[in-house]
Amino acid sequence: MNYYEKTIKDERKYTGNIINVSRLTVELPNGKVATRDVVSHPGAAVVVPITDDGMLLMVTQYRKPCDMISLELPAGKLDDGEDPEVCAKRELLEETGYLAGNMVKALNIHSTPGFSDELLHMYVATNLIKSEACPDEDEFITCSKHSIPDLINMIKEGKITDAKTIVGIFLADKIKKGEYKIS
Repeated sequence: MNYYEKTIKDERKYTGNIINVSRLTVELPNGKVATRDVVSHPGAAVVVPITDDGMLLMVTQYRKPCDMISLELPAGKLDDGEDPEVCAKRELLEETGYLAGNMVKALNIHSTPGFSDELLHMYVATNLIKSEACPDEDEFITCSKHSIPDLINMIKEGKITDAKTIVGIFLADKIKKGEYKIS
């Protein structure tokens, strides 16, 4: 089966600071025509910062789209043409006040492939070195350390709902148990 959808028309509906929204007209594999609403995003880097004692550095911040306070892994949008690892290092320092002695690419995540092209580049940071946080002027963030079992319980209790954070916590758990090797 050919699953490819050929784009016939691309109409930009919204241009924003972070995202753009387009309505695509596509030809389906069976020759019929359909529309797709697509959110374009430049991508982001996510960091799983594991301390020497096996704790994870997490950030707490308010998320207006969900109207809630969220406990998350440090992450941030890629600047135009920016290397994802450079972004990961920048976001780790800005949001937690730590530098990574070791930063390894772990995996990529399409956050919501049903309507967005956002690609998240996930890195694992170890050998952390305390420095000074320097969040953007519009970011109000608190950094804290948490054990992996406590974070997994927060996921089970519905206290952590951010998808990238859930993936990262379970990745850290696999790493700690020796079930997922990073270089």
